[in-house]
Amino acid sequence: MVGVQLSGGLGNQMFEYALCLKLKALGKEVKIDDFTCYGPGQRKKMLDVFGISYERLSREEYIGLTDSDLRLDQRIRRKLFGRRDLSYKEKSANYDPEVLTREPALLRGCFQSEKYFADIAGQVRAAFVFRNFRPDEGIRKLEERMRSCPSVSVHIRRGDYLDPKHSALYQGICTDAYYEAAMERMRRLVPGAVFFFFSNDPAWVKEKYRWPDFIPVEGHDEDAGYADLYLMSRCRHHILANSSFSWWGAWLNAAPSKKVIAPKRWLNVDPSGINGVKEACVDIYTEEMILL
Repeated sequence: MVGVQLSGGLGNQMFEYALCLKLKALGKEVKIDDFTCYGPGQRKKMLDVFGISYERLSREEYIGLTDSDLRLDQRIRRKLFGRRDLSYKEKSANYDPEVLTREPALLRGCFQSEKYFADIAGQVRAAFVFRNFRPDEGIRKLEERMRSCPSVSVHIRRGDYLDPKHSALYQGICTDAYYEAAMERMRRLVPGAVFFFFSNDPAWVKEKYRWPDFIPVEGHDEDAGYADLYLMSRCRHHILANSSFSWWGAWLNAAPSKKVIAPKRWLNVDPSGINGVKEACVDIYTEEMILL
């Protein structure tokens, strides 16, 4: 049996669930650990918008996989003979083929690469249909507008990315210069492009981007972020932030003619390993992406 740890927000959870689908396609029994990374009231059920159900890893199974039984005899055994922890963390921010071979195991990581599930992409798309989302009138009007023009989603992630504790990992990548270059490239690729802006800081976006072909989309909070993901996926083309959220917004658009622009650096490399990224993150990119 293989357990997969669920963590992070909606984009991260989608990568983790896509890995589960791949492991099942390989004939493995797969259960999801959806309790160790979330406290009471936190966002562990974000996949509900897709009508996804899954078999949960029990606490007893978790204890068995991690050899974390706190009973005295088990603590003495670990002291004498060592711990038999079967958890496995992906080796880097890139595709790690060993993830697909470990069994039994508790898999921990982000698994942010299409390489994990490219051969079952149809199954992944079938899973990520917004079954439990009923767009309101405002969202339906925006969707119709996106379909009727050369629409381009532009994701600008601020908020948590501006937090000093995340700055070493995320900042200095999706700069003003990146967005200006990306929009200029998109205008050349898509005549008449209309840019729909998505951000967790919509007030800042409204203040900065005021041109007629720039349309700010009213942001939804974390609990309803699926509405922004839904609308992103309805755009014809995409400019990404270094975020799994906008990655999925582009990937869910299955149109072969779509244009997708992404930052050529996804995460900041730190040879010291303090921020956990020791090598360039390259497997996040898909073949159609234009890197700037």
